[in-house]
Amino acid sequence: MKIVLATRNPKKVPEMRAILDEAGVSAEVVALDQFPEAPEVPETEPSFIGNALLKARAIAEHTRLPAIADDSGLSVDELQGMPGVLSARWAGRFGGNDQDRANLDLVLDQLSDTPAERRGAQFMCAAVLVMPDGTEMVAEGVLRGRLLRELRGENGFGYDPVFVPDGYNVTTAEMGPEEKNRISHRGIAFRTLAGELAEMA
Repeated sequence: MKIVLATRNPKKVPEMRAILDEAGVSAEVVALDQFPEAPEVPETEPSFIGNALLKARAIAEHTRLPAIADDSGLSVDELQGMPGVLSARWAGRFGGNDQDRANLDLVLDQLSDTPAERRGAQFMCAAVLVMPDGTEMVAEGVLRGRLLRELRGENGFGYDPVFVPDGYNVTTAEMGPEEKNRISHRGIAFRTLAGELAEMA
C-alpha cells in the first residue's frame, strides 16, 4: 500500500514510516513533493480535525491514494483555548521573517500578568486518514503542560521553548527528538492512527 502524507516537508516522512512500521503496517509513505500539481488546501475550519480532514480529503481525491494529514497547535487555558487553530499565524502579518518567534512573543506578552499557577496549556493534534473510497479515520493526541516566562532550549520549533510538559522540568525545546516524539501530541495521534490502520489491514 502507498500512503500520501499531506505535507511538503520531507522530514515528516521518515517519522510516519517508523510509526507505521512499529504498528506492523507495511506501507510506502510519500510526501506531496511527488505530486507537484497537488492543490494547496487553505486551513479554514475552526477545529484541528476539520482542517486535517480538509487536507486529507483533497489529497486523497487528487492522488486517488490513501492520504494522511494532521493539524496541531497550542491551547492556552488563560486565553480560553487560543491560539488553537491559529497557532501558526497568531501574530498575523506582523510575523515577518520569523513567524514562530513573533507568535511566541505575542503569547508571552498576553500572559505577562498571569501567575504561574494559571499558565496551564496543552499541545493538541488531530491526525486523519482518508481512503479513496471515502473511508475516514480520526485520531487525537494531547500533551498537557505549562508555559514559562522565559525561553529555554534550542530544539523543536514554535512554542517549544516555553512549554514544560506535566511531570517534566525541561521544555520540549530542551528534549532530544526521540524523547519529544515519545510523549508529543503528534506522536500520540499518529501512533493511534497507525494502530487503527493496522486493525483494518
